[in-house]
Amino acid sequence: QVQLVESGGGLVQPGASLRLSCAASEGTLRRYTIGWFRQAPGKEREFQAAISWNGGSTNYDDSVKGRFTISRVNAKNTVYLQMNNLKPEDTAVYYCAATRTVYSEYPNALRYDYWGQGTQVTVSS
Repeated sequence: QVQLVESGGGLVQPGASLRLSCAASEGTLRRYTIGWFRQAPGKEREFQAAISWNGGSTNYDDSVKGRFTISRVNAKNTVYLQMNNLKPEDTAVYYCAATRTVYSEYPNALRYDYWGQGTQVTVSS
């Protein structure tokens, strides 16, 4: 079992950058695929990025490709989401999640077993 804690959210202007962190407060992330999802008011939770357990594979939603980068440092039990050139439409609560299912299932929120509490990202001028 693993408990996830996100941090790094905030209020920024369009074009700014933020780095979100997903840390394990209990357990280890080492054998888990980690995904980042976001949920805006009135919308469903959407896949943003995923990274395989060893960092060898990463995938992104088309809306963030080229702007967001997911990475992990297993020695620190932490996964990061670097977000550059933020836009107002990126405003949402961002969640990290962990799964041990086959990596090809990475976009499917239903396949993730553990979720953090979320961190708010607001992009506004």
